Parts: sequence; C-alpha cells; structure tokens
Amino acid sequence: MAVAAVHVLVFPWPLQGHINTFVPFSAALVDSGVHVTFLHTDHNLRRARCTAAPPPRLRYMSIPDGLPEDHPRSVGDISTLMESMWTTGSAAYRALLLSLSSSSSSTGRGVGAGEPFPPVTCVVADGIMNFAIDIAEELGVPALAFRTASANSFSAYLAVPRLLELGETPLPADDPVRGVPGMEGFLRRRDLPRLAPAAAAGHRPTEGEGETAAGVHPFLLTVAKGIADCGRARALVLNTAASLEGPALARIATHMRDVFAIGPLHAMAPPAPPAGSLWREDDGCVAWLDGHADRSVVYVSLAHISHAEFTEFLSGLLATGYPFLWVLRPDMVVGGAAEDDEAAAALRRAVVDGKVRVVEWAPQRDVLRHRAVGCFLTHSGWNSTMESVVEGVPMVCWPFFADQHINSRFVEAVWRVGLDMKDACDRAMVRSMVTEAMESGEIRQSVQALAERVRRDVAAGGLSETEFRRLLSFITELSCTAYPGHSLDTNNDGDFIRHQE
Repeated sequence: MAVAAVHVLVFPWPLQGHINTFVPFSAALVDSGVHVTFLHTDHNLRRARCTAAPPPRLRYMSIPDGLPEDHPRSVGDISTLMESMWTTGSAAYRALLLSLSSSSSSTGRGVGAGEPFPPVTCVVADGIMNFAIDIAEELGVPALAFRTASANSFSAYLAVPRLLELGETPLPADDPVRGVPGMEGFLRRRDLPRLAPAAAAGHRPTEGEGETAAGVHPFLLTVAKGIADCGRARALVLNTAASLEGPALARIATHMRDVFAIGPLHAMAPPAPPAGSLWREDDGCVAWLDGHADRSVVYVSLAHISHAEFTEFLSGLLATGYPFLWVLRPDMVVGGAAEDDEAAAALRRAVVDGKVRVVEWAPQRDVLRHRAVGCFLTHSGWNSTMESVVEGVPMVCWPFFADQHINSRFVEAVWRVGLDMKDACDRAMVRSMVTEAMESGEIRQSVQALAERVRRDVAAGGLSETEFRRLLSFITELSCTAYPGHSLDTNNDGDFIRHQE
C-alpha cells in the first residue's frame, strides 16, 4: 500500500504581484515531488490563463471573495477586498480546508488534477491573510506564512512601535529615520512604507482603531500588526536572497519561529505552470525589441499615476530620444486620458512612428533579459526589483505604496543599481534620470556585480537553493508529525520522492 505524499495548499493574496510569487514557488514544490493545490479566488481563476494542462501533482481550486464580478479589486480599494476576504473568503476557505484535510476527501479533484490528491498536510498562505494561518492551525493543519514583499520592508513594519515612539511617521520629507534597526544611516521619512492614496482615503477604521495614531493612518497600523502576527506561523518564508537583504533577515529571525529566504524564486524554479497571469501578455514585445540596438530601449512599468504624472513621464521619456516600451492600461492613469488630450496625441504619434510600443501587459522577465533593454523605469515592486537585478538592468524608481518606497531607497542608496525619483517628478527630472540610468557605466557595473551575487545564491549549493531544500525538509517533517502516515524521502540527486511500503 502506498503511503500518501505531502500535499501543500498554497494560498496567495488575490492580486497579481502576490500570485506572481506563488506561481514559481508552487512550481518548485511540484518539481520536488510534492502535491500542490493552488487556491485562487473564483474571480481570478476565471481570469487566469489556462491554455495548457498543469503538470502532475498540481491543481487549481478557488473560493469566492465575496465581491461582485464587476468590482475592480484594485490596490486603490484594497480595504474593501480585505474586508470581504476576512468574512466571505475566510468562511469558504475554512470549509474547503476542512474537506481537503480529511482522509475521506482524498479523492477529490480540482481544475487540472490528473489523479486523486492525498489530504492536505500543510498550508503556505500569504502573510497578509493571517486568518488562513489561524484557521489551518485550528483544523490541525500546520501553516507557514509567505510574505511576498521585501525583507527590508518587513523589518520596517516590525519597527512601527519604535517609530511611533520617536514620532517618525511616513511623510514626503528627508528627515532621517532612527527607529528602524540597521537603516539609521540612510533611511528617510519619505522611504517608510505608505498606503496608496486611494486605499488610505477609502479605509473605514474598525472599532477601537481610531482615526489616526501619531499621524499614521490606522490601516497602516493594521498592516504592521499583521506583519508582527506572522510570528504565530510555524515559519516565515520570504522571496529574497541573503546577498540582497542579509541584515534584515537576521533581524527578522529574532521575531519569528523560523525564517526561510528562498529567492528570487523566478530565477531558480522550473518554468511556471499556467493560470498565473490575470492579464493577457502582449506576444509582440520581444519581436519589437529584436529590431533595436543593444541597451537602446527604456522599459516602463509603473503602478497607478495621475494624469499630470502621465504627462510629465511621457514628455520626459520622449525628450530622452530613446525608444521605450510602456506597459500602460487605461486603469493605470487615474481619471484616464481624453482622446483629444495633447499628451495622449503625442503618445499615439510616437507609436505610429515606431519609436514607442504601448502594451497592456508584457512578459516582463523576457523583456528584462532582452539585449535591447537599457534601463527599467519601475514602480519598485519587489518582484520587479529582483527581476531587474537578476538580469543586471539599471532602474529608475517611481514607487507607489507599501514596500516600494523602501525598495527604491535601497536601489539607489545601498545597492547603487539605479536612481530613486520618489514623490516629485517633472519632465526634466524624468529625462535626466532616465538618461543617466541608460548611460552610467558605474550604475551598470554595480547592478551586474549584484546580479552575479544573486545568481550564485540561486545556483545549486547557493544560499537560496540550500534554504529551499531546508524548507522542503521542514514541510515534510511538519506533515509527517501532523499525519504520521505521510513521508517523503530523497533520491541521490536530492529530489523528493514518495516513500512506499
């Protein structure tokens, strides 16, 4: 009789950036012999691209998020999504996990499942959703927290109580910050994590939360508490590398039961399975880049910007004289742009002339590794930052919210692999910074040196690869302890295989 294998339920926060991290993580688990149930929301599973069958041992399931189908589910209204996930989503999650962790449901199937799945033996949930960790533990399923943001930002959130004592709150100001250990020499108040403006405006404080605390929006305090509560999980998993964030990882370890730094996952996992992207990627990007000289194109992918910012970015980019590829959807420009708007007309002319390509979604990793890309004008999300580092592409940073403000500061002041525009932009600044990033030999040399260090981390025997192996052993041990009939062994290559008796 075959002994059932380890089965991990992975549950990302239902926004694209978080899903992007969980997809290669799931692929790496499956490649190591583990069964994985990837839990989407119903809305996202309908949107996700499922053009090919997933590999064996991987299936997709979904639960309702409680929002109407036409709800935008955007960062700007994140508080509504959180409230709904904490109510409707958590109840549906509890019912599903109870079913999947029962031996009587071991033959249940999901989308893409090619064989019966054993009971769920472990949960790895996005650290934003601590309810998923608490519910799993209540049901007897060991649970780990996975935070998809940077370790540096996690460390800053842990320091919020001290920051409040010192009166060092997030502001667009250059006052130095002393309350985040290890960052006293370079962190400014403008670099601290902040909410997206619309999210801050739309949040309704819960009972006892109050309107503000020492100038900090209550929703930010809620996020900070969620970070600290990750300590309740069996371990914290971070998509980062010791060569990037070693000091922050060491500080975080004193607050958690265990910490695993296993990134950048996109650089060490096998090719990602389907059902990850919620947007259709433009398949002409790479061919367009093929027609340009080495390091001659600016790649642009920002978060939400105002119409005024759109005008300044566009004018500045055109003034550089470099061709550029811009990921730009109508919902990214707050308020949109009228068809007869001067800036929109200028953009259309540049597209017609072949100087510019505008797409709704790009295969970003393929773009960044293309020889024609010379720099990346980015919102400084953690996935984008690591992808740019791995490919050795200099950055110009325009952060939007959350960890992006700290990420952009590290890009310029610590790693010296780009420039931090933050808080104020005009066309002259855009032109100047993009030109410098495209032409600076010093910045390019720094980012290529950092790329080499990170690549060593993810290579066989590197720090991140070793940590991933340790995580596999940890998950297996948890599964075997919770379910004594479960075990995995490894073969001579270190690959996990099911034990049979």
